[in-house]
Amino acid sequence: MNQSMLSTIGAAIVCAAVFTGCSGSEPAPAESEPAPVPQEEEGAAVSEHSGLSVEKAGFGTSPSGEAVEVFTLKNGTGMTAQIIEFGGILHSLEVPDKAGNSVDILLGCATVECYNENSPYFGATTGRYANRIAKGKFILDGTEYTLATNNDPNHLHGGNVGFDKVMWEGTAVEGSGYVGVELTYTSPDGDEGYPGTLTNKVVYTLTDTNELKVYFESTTDKATVINLTNHAYYNLSGHDSGTILDHELMIAAANYTPTDETFITTGAIDPVAGGPLDFTSAKAIGKDIAQISGDPGGYDHNFVLDHQGASLALAARVKDPKSGRVMEIWNDEPGIQFYTGNFLDGSFEGKGGAVYEKNNGFCLESQKYPDSPNHPNFPSPVLRPGETYEHTIVMKFSAE
Repeated sequence: MNQSMLSTIGAAIVCAAVFTGCSGSEPAPAESEPAPVPQEEEGAAVSEHSGLSVEKAGFGTSPSGEAVEVFTLKNGTGMTAQIIEFGGILHSLEVPDKAGNSVDILLGCATVECYNENSPYFGATTGRYANRIAKGKFILDGTEYTLATNNDPNHLHGGNVGFDKVMWEGTAVEGSGYVGVELTYTSPDGDEGYPGTLTNKVVYTLTDTNELKVYFESTTDKATVINLTNHAYYNLSGHDSGTILDHELMIAAANYTPTDETFITTGAIDPVAGGPLDFTSAKAIGKDIAQISGDPGGYDHNFVLDHQGASLALAARVKDPKSGRVMEIWNDEPGIQFYTGNFLDGSFEGKGGAVYEKNNGFCLESQKYPDSPNHPNFPSPVLRPGETYEHTIVMKFSAE
């Protein structure tokens, strides 16, 4: 496959890499590039690079009365991404199929109100801690912290008002071969029970080689725990096209973290070989899903990635046999949560009047392991003053 360069997103981004397709080989370091130039003007900001543009427009009002902007990123090969300031949400993603026809492959809401009141984290920036923390408690440096148990009996995705329900401030950026938006938000000390003032940046960029990249960066003034991710729900046939059970998935993980009946990790790391969680070779998502017991059933598991977050590397590959769309997920975290939309129940209207039912979308959430603050044997989620949390996700698209 053709190589493509992960462009540096500002001077602070140090995680560039060269992609080598879906072979899973380690990416080589890339030379640094000039920082992107923020766009101060309203409306469209067209890049010097053919086909690339970023445009800003209104997208309603936040629950607190602030104007919400949507940033539309386009390239010259049929890809368009939309990101809204509320929740740092990836709102839509249009991707071409094998015939060159582009459709929106992300489940989502039509309004800010829906994202605030009804959304199961569609496309959201989730934090301060994505996934679950057992019973909403953890001990750090001898102090116990208590969080909301908003997923009874556990804490989920940052609490009652996580990063998915706050206003981020967006600024358009562009550089060699990409356009994007930089979002910033400062979470105060004690926010949702977490210690430390946490300063956050999320940068979405779309390249002219059909890659959508998400870069997270955070610093703190007090020791805290952190685990940020993007919670997109994908359907490579189109967001309103029904089941994803025929999609063919490979996850580069020989192990996973088993859970109890409340979806909390036990602390064990078990092999996937021979069972329904074995996606080490590509198979249809629906092939073994009936073997997953419980209510509502389906996949909602953290996979222990073979690359262990040592560097940006291939984590998963998905193909839709109908459209030919292929998505690779590259990341630099040790885990990825695979979720098959088990709790979607058609209870509200999505984009374009779509009704989303169980298994109409899937998530691949790049992350630390769930409940890591309570499991010393897991990779540490602790961030201390003077350190910088960095996390990169790359969605690389093609068609065959």
